[in-house]
Amino acid sequence: MKITLAQINYHVGNFEKNSNLIIDAIRKAKNDKSDLIIFSELSLTGYPPHDLLEHRDFIEKCNDYIDLVARECRGITAIIGAPSINRKSSGKKLYNTAYLLNEGKIRDQINKSLLPTYDIFDEYRYFEPSTDFKVIDLKGKKLAITICEDLWDEQGFENEFSSSRMYSVSPMKELAKLKPDIIINISASPFAYNKTENKLRIFTDKAARYKLPVLMVNQVGANTDLIFEGNSMVIGPGGNIIDMFPAFDEHIASYELSDITDSQSDFKYQPDRIEMIYSALVLGLKDYFDKMNFPSAILGLSGGIDSAVCLCIAVKALGAQKVRALLLPSMYSSENSVEDAVDLSNKLGVRYDIINIESSYRVIIDSLSEVMKGTSPDVTEENIQARLRSLLLMSLSNKFGNILLNTSNKSETAVGYSTLYGDMAGSISVLGDVYKTDIYKLADHINKDLNIIPQSIIDKAPSAELRPDQKDTDSLPDYEVLDSLLYQYIEMQKPVSEIKGHNITRDLVKKIINQINRNEFKRYQAPPILRISSKAFGIGRRMPLVGIY
Repeated sequence: MKITLAQINYHVGNFEKNSNLIIDAIRKAKNDKSDLIIFSELSLTGYPPHDLLEHRDFIEKCNDYIDLVARECRGITAIIGAPSINRKSSGKKLYNTAYLLNEGKIRDQINKSLLPTYDIFDEYRYFEPSTDFKVIDLKGKKLAITICEDLWDEQGFENEFSSSRMYSVSPMKELAKLKPDIIINISASPFAYNKTENKLRIFTDKAARYKLPVLMVNQVGANTDLIFEGNSMVIGPGGNIIDMFPAFDEHIASYELSDITDSQSDFKYQPDRIEMIYSALVLGLKDYFDKMNFPSAILGLSGGIDSAVCLCIAVKALGAQKVRALLLPSMYSSENSVEDAVDLSNKLGVRYDIINIESSYRVIIDSLSEVMKGTSPDVTEENIQARLRSLLLMSLSNKFGNILLNTSNKSETAVGYSTLYGDMAGSISVLGDVYKTDIYKLADHINKDLNIIPQSIIDKAPSAELRPDQKDTDSLPDYEVLDSLLYQYIEMQKPVSEIKGHNITRDLVKKIINQINRNEFKRYQAPPILRISSKAFGIGRRMPLVGIY
């Protein structure tokens, strides 16, 4: 049996585009003499469709396109992902389904059993879990078809609750009783740089445990904040990786099942964490603009490392001709900051403009002088500068159609080191899930072949430059210390008593966690963040706005 795997970039709700991509891949597989082609989870709708699933016309349209794709399946069988209607008298209205299409019609369907309801996932909101387990006979082989989480049944929580498994049932254990010849898994598993090894282990362990080949097809591409790396896999029955598709790129390839069974490949997967983060952010930003049909981007270029890295990512994703920079120095900006920003813009071939905000700032201060009489300068005057910059950036955005990029990093977003309606403005946060220490590593990665980012930007002490001689360390610990503390609390979800490390004191932990919690109201108003970790701010971290902890 010859099997084709199709790793494709889908657009949520775009049935015409998605079905065309699927049909083109089917035709390619037919030309390649394949017997079976496999697509990813919810491939026809794109993942995640969220509350579109609650609209009847959306489901009806989806069913029409399933029939359209099925008509293409003559002389070949296809497995595609799409919702199906629950015809039972009880339960949720839909199933998350793998459709088996053959000879112009729907031959069979397998419904997802394990519905993730954690982090960014909320599948039980829409779908009914299946309790039926069966294998599919195809050309003398029994296929155990699983949908994403159905093969993840043994994972636990990475915190104090890890003593218990997440699910009480194992679909693969049930399917194993039916003596399958091959395991197929269709996935929509988002990228997280700290989960790549665990994800790989899940599939290789399953192959080795059941002594069966595993074919996994994952979605690639980005839909708003979620980025899918692809990395579809072919794994031999011994748990050895035979082949892995490229990350962050579409790819289609075919395999003879006999070769998968017999192969003893020693394929090694050793991803570079920073390179993966960089590629994910580039793809995430590119797809955000392409799928929203946005024409161009603008950002505020300060001469600091965050905006410098963001500009490089934007140029890589969109092209220099679609990116514009606005330099907005004040009386507190160093001369080097402006020079560095101009140097970087010239190296990247990006259009830039310089508007000094000092005179505008003075006008605002004068306007407020009477009502603020008798008060001393404080953060108010600093925030006026940040909000003035946002005003000018949004003015150009409105006038010329340039979509504003937010350049804040995860470290400052966590502790509220940002200004509402100021530097928090933007349509998408490019670096909001990247800690400051990794921003520097991204800069080194960008400079690996060409010295694009001036070294003076990398070497200068981080500063918002909103008052004389200001440094980030005036109000924050060194970023190496802060980021270690934040990672333990946010990603690892450690209790306060277990957060430890170099220069991490109990008083510092309490202070920083208090800052995180009381700045939740700001993050509720932040733009969507490109997610590259297992716990990004936004839909995957739902904290009470007025809670006390």
